[in-house]
Amino acid sequence: MIDEVRRVAAMQDHALRVKAAVELMGDLQAAVVETSRMRKESIAWLRDHGHSMADVAKLMGVSRARVAQLKDAGPPPERAFLGTEHVQVLVPMRPGERDYVALEDSSTGQKLLALAHQLQLEGDLGYIPTTGEIDLNHDDLIVVCGPKTSPVTAEALARDPRLSFETLPDGRWALIERDSGTVHTSPSDDPDDPAPTDIAYLGRLPRPDGQGTFLLIAGIHAVGSLGVAHFLAENMADVYKQAGTKPFSTVITADYEPGAKTITSSRALSGILLHEAP
Repeated sequence: MIDEVRRVAAMQDHALRVKAAVELMGDLQAAVVETSRMRKESIAWLRDHGHSMADVAKLMGVSRARVAQLKDAGPPPERAFLGTEHVQVLVPMRPGERDYVALEDSSTGQKLLALAHQLQLEGDLGYIPTTGEIDLNHDDLIVVCGPKTSPVTAEALARDPRLSFETLPDGRWALIERDSGTVHTSPSDDPDDPAPTDIAYLGRLPRPDGQGTFLLIAGIHAVGSLGVAHFLAENMADVYKQAGTKPFSTVITADYEPGAKTITSSRALSGILLHEAP
């Protein structure tokens, strides 16, 4: 990035240079935070795979005391699961007399942003129009929207090699594990004994432009998506250890308070299903 510094330094118009300097400082600061995360992750990996503190110090060209300081510096490795710089969370608008955002979707978006902020990531909340049109070709993108609401997410889900999001003959929506044929339905839709529990899809899928991936969260009902946010707040480090930033998908289930629609517990129903062989 030193070339960018030199480019800005060479600007003669101070009005242009001060604007460029501010933008460049933001980029540099983001790069420093992400680089410190990578350094922390690599130190931990080396230590976990048999390298002594002295080995790591030699590799880094610093003292053992300095390695001891740096191994805890920077954001946690799982920060990369959400993004590297500026997260954008998209939640759907619902049609009505006036288009609106369901309380559960709004809560999901806010919880995901709060999680990003805890990990030193900036972020903002955006809204998917009722047409369901979404531009998926963005870095650090999290989409909270199922195939019922958006043809764009329906198309992305159709390409998932491990899970399918389908309508059963009785009209209920289900998540089906393609390899085993296991069918996951929402207990809240049980015709005989409905329960305050929902399920949801969580996955990382390729962007249409082939230049990266995006995270997709899709509950059978909106409260299921909120359950995913609850699950990630408690289990993201473990999910990151298993999947990193590779394409994957999994089924999450969550129990909730029927009236307030607040999540009381969440857990994975399927394992982390990687889309490519390890």
